[in-house]
Amino acid sequence: MKLITAIIRPERLDSVQAALSAIDVYLMTVSDVRGCGKQKGHTEVYRGTEIQVRLLPKLKVEIAVNEAFVEAAVEAIVHAARTEPTGKIGDGKIFVQPLDDCIRIRTGERGSTAIGP
Repeated sequence: MKLITAIIRPERLDSVQAALSAIDVYLMTVSDVRGCGKQKGHTEVYRGTEIQVRLLPKLKVEIAVNEAFVEAAVEAIVHAARTEPTGKIGDGKIFVQPLDDCIRIRTGERGSTAIGP
């Protein structure tokens, strides 16, 4: 089992969800987060004053999958989250980590059966 954590642009969520649904990955947790990387923020004018916004709004998508779905899920996220045609700074990152255990609270199932197919 693996935990896939993707940090993406908020406007790309619908396309990421559609791409994951196409490969039968439906279970995910989505959180609003803020962060910065090479993009380093941007400048905005607020009430006539120019301010530097360093932490940009992003979404964190967390998906627990069985080994058989890892590569397909990562590829789906990469293609759906990338801005066309070749991507831009700020499109995001994907982290894949080992997942030691998973427990479905309702039934008490453990391991890969608790995740699903």
